[in-house]
Amino acid sequence: MNLELFIAKRLITGKEHKISISAPIIKIAIAAIAIGVVMMLIAIASTAGLQLKIREKVSAFNGHIQIYNYDNNSSDVSVVPVSKEQDFYPKFKDVDGISHVQAVATKGGIIRTADTFEGMLAKGVGKDYNWSVFKEYLVSGSIPDYTGDLSNEVLISRIKANLLNLKVRDSFFAIFLKNNDPSKAPNNRKFQISGIYDSGFEELDRDNIFVDIRHIQRMNKWSENEIGNFEVFLEDFDKIDEKSAEVYGAVVSTLDTQNIKKKYYKIFEWISLFDFNTALIVGIMILVGGINMITALLVLILERTQMIGVLKALGAANWSVRKVFLYNASYLIALGLFWGNLVGLGVIFLQQKFRFLKFPNPEEYYIDYIPMHINLSTILILNIGVMLLCLLMLLIPSYAVSKISPVKAIKFE
Repeated sequence: MNLELFIAKRLITGKEHKISISAPIIKIAIAAIAIGVVMMLIAIASTAGLQLKIREKVSAFNGHIQIYNYDNNSSDVSVVPVSKEQDFYPKFKDVDGISHVQAVATKGGIIRTADTFEGMLAKGVGKDYNWSVFKEYLVSGSIPDYTGDLSNEVLISRIKANLLNLKVRDSFFAIFLKNNDPSKAPNNRKFQISGIYDSGFEELDRDNIFVDIRHIQRMNKWSENEIGNFEVFLEDFDKIDEKSAEVYGAVVSTLDTQNIKKKYYKIFEWISLFDFNTALIVGIMILVGGINMITALLVLILERTQMIGVLKALGAANWSVRKVFLYNASYLIALGLFWGNLVGLGVIFLQQKFRFLKFPNPEEYYIDYIPMHINLSTILILNIGVMLLCLLMLLIPSYAVSKISPVKAIKFE
């Protein structure tokens, strides 16, 4: 066995002499590393989880990229139709990384009941619509089925249902302007509530109801091949800027594109600030853990002064003696990482399963519980980074070994 490793092992196990005064300090240093790792894991997982959930909610209502007619001027209401007969529909073959394309149309209107009325934005969707995300948000009833004949079923938000005092299977009348012209008699439609959803995103829940797109086509006097716009979903959200440019280049010149980062730039600017907060927490925790390890190392060196003198008297070089203490410090850091990962990943797993950690003000974060998301590569990078940075911080204090004189050290008590 390597001499430095052997001596380090003796230091770690405490077998070279009786229990030392450094034991509680070492335990504090290990605890500091462990607590720091727990906080870093939770900070990273909660930040990534919250960003992911907000992205999912915004994209559920809009897709990642929207393709529409220039004449609509990015309006939320579909005015000028777009033909469904496009090279990129239903499969976007010219751009890699696109998972789904769907056709939608929107029309503003008013929901009227016997007691009250509310404005709304009817989003017309068809059989190509991806309902997978909304299944998670469904609180009662069922997702409407638009694959058969024209359906009068709609999906409405819990906010809107509460304002109108409506529940599943209730019916209501909706009033729409004819060709968006207030001078003409409005269109009236009677709908029945198939399901009620709650995404937690009040800004979007407050207005949107989902209807059969054929209602909007008929009211706008469009053919079945005319829709309001296309919604494009990506496989990797992190490539949204790159793919937006590719999609824009792939569509015809009469169509424009917009991604959700630009449409909801305030929301995405806000969640991007989370990364800075997380980096700050990680930096502080590594610094605190490193300072504790420096303290433990200096105490350990001071306590083992005689041993250092003996090793030097036997011909050991300064670097060899320093490595003894750095090996020992590596083991202590590894212990802290082990317990920190065990507790931190345990909390993350339990939160993912039981969602016991809640936001005190969920309306500000668009979700009532603290979401967690972390991957293996992040865990590995974090652990390796903590180990390397702490060891780098220990290189300078370990230099104190070279200042110890063998003659004085052997006499030291």
